[in-house]
Amino acid sequence: LEAMQERTVTVAKTIHQLPQPFFVLATQNPLEMEGTYPLPEAQLDRFFFKINVTFPSAAELVEIAQRTTGARQPVARHVADGPIIMQMQALARTVPIASHVLAYAARLITATHPESKDAPAITRQYVRYGASPRGMQTLILAGKILALLDGRYNVSFGDIRLAALPALRHRVVLNFEAQAESVSADEVVKGVLEAVKEE
Repeated sequence: LEAMQERTVTVAKTIHQLPQPFFVLATQNPLEMEGTYPLPEAQLDRFFFKINVTFPSAAELVEIAQRTTGARQPVARHVADGPIIMQMQALARTVPIASHVLAYAARLITATHPESKDAPAITRQYVRYGASPRGMQTLILAGKILALLDGRYNVSFGDIRLAALPALRHRVVLNFEAQAESVSADEVVKGVLEAVKEE
């Protein structure tokens, strides 16, 4: 947790700064659970996105087979180094976001909390804990990056909506009723997106 949040590690009471940029990737295999343990909510919350990867299509399987079973060796190309990545991160933070879009993102976050007066019925029924302030930070930063990728220098409602599922699906903790009825976090986040108005 320290490495992910403070970008440091402590060994024998000595704090060591991690080189920048620093990030953590993790995978979850929904089929093979033996010998693995689910991450606690506090650790999950530190991951920027949770991206669900679906099973490949037949055409994608052919591509995978061609790339991995032939004699041709893949060649890695250098595309960016640490300082360039840090410049890109700094650039993303300069993208402006209008106050009404920022307020929309905040309303999305509060609508994931079952005790909130703004929570839709799906949240009240199926959510144990809503998204944290890190969820809000992720919505905003992802919105800024999506705007840049689309050639715009301002964050739109659409950018926030597009970021919502990968940014919030691992931050919305479902209750027993949701598990018993096979209601997913994605369904809850989609319900929140439908309920919260863009204004």
